[in-house]
Amino acid sequence: MSIYLGKNSKVIVQGITGREGLYHANRMRTYGTNVVGGVTPGKGGQKADEFAVFDTVHGARASTGANTSVIFVPPPFAADAILESADAGIELIICITEGIPVHDMLKVMSVVPKSTRVIGPNCPGIITPGEALAGIMPGHVFSQGRVGLISRSGTLTYEIVDQLTRAGIGQSTCVGIGGDPIIGTVFVDCLHAFERDEKTDAVVLVGEIGGTDEEDAAALIRDKHVTKPVVAFIGGRSAPEGKRMGHAGAIVSGGGGTAKAKIAAFQAVNVPVADSPADIPELVSRSGRQPARV
Repeated sequence: MSIYLGKNSKVIVQGITGREGLYHANRMRTYGTNVVGGVTPGKGGQKADEFAVFDTVHGARASTGANTSVIFVPPPFAADAILESADAGIELIICITEGIPVHDMLKVMSVVPKSTRVIGPNCPGIITPGEALAGIMPGHVFSQGRVGLISRSGTLTYEIVDQLTRAGIGQSTCVGIGGDPIIGTVFVDCLHAFERDEKTDAVVLVGEIGGTDEEDAAALIRDKHVTKPVVAFIGGRSAPEGKRMGHAGAIVSGGGGTAKAKIAAFQAVNVPVADSPADIPELVSRSGRQPARV
């Protein structure tokens, strides 16, 4: 298995009887993910397109051995859905839901145990190409290889991966960490994981304006905790100060979180920063360690 997800992952979908939950449960299964069921309170014992439905995550885990959950639950209830999965012992929780109140996520992250990995919210999920997909990513643009990718932006992820695949550069694992101000897994966490991953030779980091996660990642590289080559791209360079640009976390205020500051932080630690997604394959190829091509 790669850093978080693999063929041995047993996935449940919280909110599986909703339109989005069921649609993406089928897409995940078609890709090859082992989707073992879903959860919708009050609908336990039913079937949703041949997926077993359970009333609770505890019941789903006890019956299926699930270790991964993908959450398609409306914002007012999504924080409780994360907490329910964590309480049931789910190891990897991927929250797709957008619009969860910040105070709800502050509460969630203050009580979720360290043994539980939360990805998101407001994220596209994770894919280990050729093995498993958990989330809403378009699996057909990904290819197997040895370049890891971490991104705050779903659409930029797909564009950049398409560029890599067309250039013959495959991916080991791609993680969409989400664009909200409070998320469970940040760049630093993924960089540590990719550093330990024997299947990853280089990393592409896709950041955007707002917050300090990119600067924290640059500091980790500066302190030699990451030795594998990293290539970066920062979205939102033309965003005016004080304007929210799509993601709740993508807002520049008080002079902090600018694209200029993030680019400078990476350049200061010799991480090449692409001017355009189209430049990334060439920068990866010149990054100091040639990743295996597909």
